[in-house]
Amino acid sequence: MHALKEARKFIQQDPDNPSARTLSRLVLALESEADFPISDIYKLDFDSFALALRILDQWRLDRYYAGKARLFDVSLQTLEIKPPPPQS
Repeated sequence: MHALKEARKFIQQDPDNPSARTLSRLVLALESEADFPISDIYKLDFDSFALALRILDQWRLDRYYAGKARLFDVSLQTLEIKPPPPQS
């Protein structure tokens, strides 16, 4: 399955899942070309980590892919529904 589509489905299934939230923040950072702490990717479980790497790979290749817009929308909605907890 295409990584962007897989990420969108993963985020939609459980938007409160910490991995889904990290992937959402990654997507938003990629779309806005903002900084993203790479250490957050290392905190993911193995499957989510692999998905994050596939997102990075496909994002670079598919800069204008239509599925990216849908994933961006889901990621934005996920973080607007419940803002991330403050980092200490």
